[in-house]
Amino acid sequence: MTIDTFPPGVLLIFGGLVLPFVSSGVRKTIVLLLPLLVLWSVWQISDGIQLSLSFLEYELAIVEGDTLSRLFATVFAVMVFGGGLFALNQKEPFELAAAFVYGGSALGVVFAGDLITVFVFWEVMAIGSTLVIWSAKTPQSYRASIRYLIIHLLGGVILMVGIVMHIQNTGSAEFGAMKIDNVGTWLILAGFLVNAGAPPLTAWLPDAYPEASFSGTVFLSAFTTKTAVYVLMIGFPGTEILIYIGLYMIFYGIIYALLENDMRRILSYSIINQVGFMVTGIGIGSEMALNGAAAHAFTHIIYKALLLMSAGSVYFMTSGKRKCTDLGGLFQSMPITCICGIVGALAISSFPLTSGFISKSMIAQAAVDEQLFLIWMCLAAASAGVFLHAGIKFPWFVFFQKDSGLRPKDPPWNMKAAMIFFAFICIALGVAPEPFYELLPFSTNYEPYTVPHVINQLQLLLFAGLAFFLALPIMKRTLTISLDWDWFYRQFGPAIFRYMTRGFLELRRNVLDISISLINYIIRLTFYYSGPEGAVAKDASLGTSVAIVVTALAILVAFIYQF
Repeated sequence: MTIDTFPPGVLLIFGGLVLPFVSSGVRKTIVLLLPLLVLWSVWQISDGIQLSLSFLEYELAIVEGDTLSRLFATVFAVMVFGGGLFALNQKEPFELAAAFVYGGSALGVVFAGDLITVFVFWEVMAIGSTLVIWSAKTPQSYRASIRYLIIHLLGGVILMVGIVMHIQNTGSAEFGAMKIDNVGTWLILAGFLVNAGAPPLTAWLPDAYPEASFSGTVFLSAFTTKTAVYVLMIGFPGTEILIYIGLYMIFYGIIYALLENDMRRILSYSIINQVGFMVTGIGIGSEMALNGAAAHAFTHIIYKALLLMSAGSVYFMTSGKRKCTDLGGLFQSMPITCICGIVGALAISSFPLTSGFISKSMIAQAAVDEQLFLIWMCLAAASAGVFLHAGIKFPWFVFFQKDSGLRPKDPPWNMKAAMIFFAFICIALGVAPEPFYELLPFSTNYEPYTVPHVINQLQLLLFAGLAFFLALPIMKRTLTISLDWDWFYRQFGPAIFRYMTRGFLELRRNVLDISISLINYIIRLTFYYSGPEGAVAKDASLGTSVAIVVTALAILVAFIYQF
């Protein structure tokens, strides 16, 4: 096995497992150098199957390279490097280990050429991300990590059943485009959509991500939802229902982000919103739309990480403050954090000369090309909504608006370096998109910087900004609790569980009573025959009598243990 056939994700996973057991200096070296080695190895993988394995009469493609997998693997490796740099001084080494396993399993998914390999890395990814949340070691993170794990185990079970049914129907484990014409493919689609944050299992993302540490949220923003985008692109391109699922996600994320007061929850809802654009593009299914979805996944990982680094820096330097109403005026003492946050806000708003402008617009153009004008209008309106919550609301309330009296400094050098690095990528991609377009799965002659497109986008952002400041008195009233889908789970779930278990508990009590009576009878009977005056004691050896007594006691212990 050579470097061009070895799975890059496995290399990252092994590195992550080593991190807790080495010294601080060695750990920092691994955190910074290993992602770069993985990035280099990604580009050594050629097109086609490079590593295969026979399993249960099926040929598994452990490593299969193509343009799309290399694109996603590249940004994943860059994300691990930038996230590791940001978390370099994280006191808890377990988080970095979990993050590397998490990122490595995401790389495993994008290079997997069969459904079984996809599922294995998919589940490892769920475990790694859960441990990243858990690593914050707060009561809130413990509870959130359990809820997160339950949702993703449910999604994993749905996916597993779908894969088994699909393999039985087709006789092959190959991972490629599928038609949703049977129960198996419907279940596979549902399993993928759980990780994308699609309805009705949507609330897990804003519930869990904000409870991670200042650095953990950065890692979480990159892998779970984007691997879902990747597998949807491979398995279900052009599936019409994805257009409407994506539109729901777009407006769902906008509405809840506008209502939210917690800066980390604002940015978590915006993840759902941005993934909705990608899912819509996959549903459109044209080459332009799929290029747009892939490009937007790449750029989103970078600018979303930048936004969460900015928010994480504020969270870290203010000792855990995250409510917008508790912040403000931080531009005076955190200028670098503020500037980097603004760059991320402009990128997510698709401002010209930023990365979001050259990726999101491709999806809108695809809608026009396919004569989906209603969809195009929805995407245009959504772009304005994104500017309202992530482009203006986050930086305005956190860094400007009122003076909270807080005077935290900019974070340590490594956190500033990570933010500057990602801010540079956001601007570089926006200024010179042509080399980036060469990495996309389909050839394109798309030109984002046309006069009509630039003017239209600036007008859209201008009027959205005007609407924000006109509605500012309403926007300030954000000290509220927003009811989400999880309200139904939390309210009715325990009641349903109690109802379902009521009969079982009653049966359990009856069985226990009967068992205790039976055990008492066995004890009396044993003593009668094996006691000092019993028949067995008179006719058998002491060892036989003891064996009978011990057996009776073992039965007693077994029953007590079971019930």
